[in-house]
Amino acid sequence: MSSLEFCSDPSAPTGLLSGVTRQLARYLVEARYEDLPGAVRKEGVRTLVNWVGVAVGGSRHETIDKAVAALAPLCGTTHAGILGRSERFDIMNAAFINGVSSHIFDYDDTHLKTIIHPAGPVASAILAFSEYRSVRGRDFLNALVLGVETECRIGNAVYPDHYDRGWHITGTAGVFGAAAATGKLLGLTEQQMVWALGLAASQPVGLRESFGSMNKSFNPGRAAHNGMTAAVLAAANFTSSDQMIEAGRGWAHTISTKQDYGQITGELGRRYESTLNTYKPFACGVVLHPAIDAAIQLRRQYDLKPDQIARIELQVNPLVLELTGKKAPRSGLEGKFSVYHAVAVAIVEGAGGQKQFSDRAVCEPAVLALRDKVAPVVDRTVQAEQVVVDITLADGRKLHKRIEHAIGSAELPLSDSALEAKFIDLADGVLSRQRARHLLDACWNIENLPSAAALAEAAVPI
Repeated sequence: MSSLEFCSDPSAPTGLLSGVTRQLARYLVEARYEDLPGAVRKEGVRTLVNWVGVAVGGSRHETIDKAVAALAPLCGTTHAGILGRSERFDIMNAAFINGVSSHIFDYDDTHLKTIIHPAGPVASAILAFSEYRSVRGRDFLNALVLGVETECRIGNAVYPDHYDRGWHITGTAGVFGAAAATGKLLGLTEQQMVWALGLAASQPVGLRESFGSMNKSFNPGRAAHNGMTAAVLAAANFTSSDQMIEAGRGWAHTISTKQDYGQITGELGRRYESTLNTYKPFACGVVLHPAIDAAIQLRRQYDLKPDQIARIELQVNPLVLELTGKKAPRSGLEGKFSVYHAVAVAIVEGAGGQKQFSDRAVCEPAVLALRDKVAPVVDRTVQAEQVVVDITLADGRKLHKRIEHAIGSAELPLSDSALEAKFIDLADGVLSRQRARHLLDACWNIENLPSAAALAEAAVPI
């Protein structure tokens, strides 16, 4: 028997549902792939495509080089791979590294209601697990959707207060998604799933102070690791409180001043948060996307050159300067948290992909010169998804652009073809064009794969 075979449950409860944690656990145990509406399955596949692309794209970053070098000597088994690399690790550390890799560029999926990046913690955990124990593609997709549903619903219950207190919600809520998804693949009973969620609640990870450093991408990686640990322990009847989410001294009360449990249990199996997932066209936080979108549109519309510009005035939501107010970023990671850099590089290079948030880009002379002309002003009437941009040219002309919803938002989602183009661009330099196409096709076809591990095999450079 595998060391991860779950034990029989000696204390399965009977009777009516009681408590938020138990209601969620019962739903997770009973939910079937066949119950997923077609639109939910499709968005789950799109989530997978985006996640694999960003994980492959981030796999050669120095952050991953450092993580691989630090952890390789400590790994005793090699059950699972690192997307985009040839090294193999134990499943816990593989989940961690893939989770880190998928978040390095800040190019991953985003649940806009909570700013959670759902796929990183969940997909990283279950892909590593799928290399250890055979998992059908359809079961993998079901677990992915359920994990995303779990973390986003729990995030809804405490957002925005929890985020405003300084927690990185992708890590703190993501651990529940990883536990739920791994627990689903393990075949946990209801009581064991309750324990898995409880053990996940005991492992919140991630503070917003880490933003702009390697530590930020550590958070979804650790959430994947911690969530898988919770599920594996629960499978062996490692117990927890049955009310770890909702108890007075439980997760929600301890790390948030807001608790809306109806967001967790309401319309389970009928309302799917996973259908609200979005995919970034720009490799930075979503608060910057309206400004980048506006800058690129103005550049294209007027064939703008940096030396034509005297001043760029922005009216932005308060969150923009709170999160991205770095005036002089010194690295690509810091550039992701600078509205000054984001707007300048978008006008200079006409794009906002990972190449525009590299160490090279933040040091480009033309970008540096234009950065000093960017002048953001907080306007509390401007919503987070909006921006107003006014550019004054050296000859006195004024250009204006207002963005209501940026490309990549729920209102203007990326098409499948745009997702494919993003995937291929991210894989460039990591996988051969033929290899990238094979991996992309496997992602789109996940429901029909006899083994989800085929994704990891296809992501190894040859």
